Amino acid sequence: MTDLRRENVQSYPRPPALEPVPQRIIIRFGGVLVADTRRALRVLETHHAPTYYLPPEDVHATLRPAPGNSFCEWKGVARYFDVLSGSATARRAAWAYDQPTARFAALAGQVAFYAALMDEAWVGDMRVIPQPGNFYGGWVTPNLEGQIKGAPGTQHW
Repeated sequence: MTDLRRENVQSYPRPPALEPVPQRIIIRFGGVLVADTRRALRVLETHHAPTYYLPPEDVHATLRPAPGNSFCEWKGVARYFDVLSGSATARRAAWAYDQPTARFAALAGQVAFYAALMDEAWVGDMRVIPQPGNFYGGWVTPNLEGQIKGAPGTQHW
């Protein structure tokens, strides 16, 4: 069993922190293994569930560029991907920063996935619950405490 230490999302820093993840990360979609890595990074930001970024070499699904992008004041411009796995497709289910800000340079090319659009995602042996709402891509695990941003009425604080 993975021992994830208790963390309060309200004590995460702003500006956010970037750190390596010692646990194995597994993602499945369409009955197929989408990603499996022990080399993930995570971003920790006040009131957010951690967002996990995986090396593209450890992603086994096809990532097809999707229209649109978004801007993060901390990381820069993100582009999106449809995830094709087996016979299933999840639209705009993953994103990456090709040229992140200097503070987040280690994220260049790393891929993050919306847990809500995958069949399952795991941090160690802890199954992930998607961050509330449909904008943020954080992964909620049972060790997290505090109010997590994303539910109605919380997006702008």
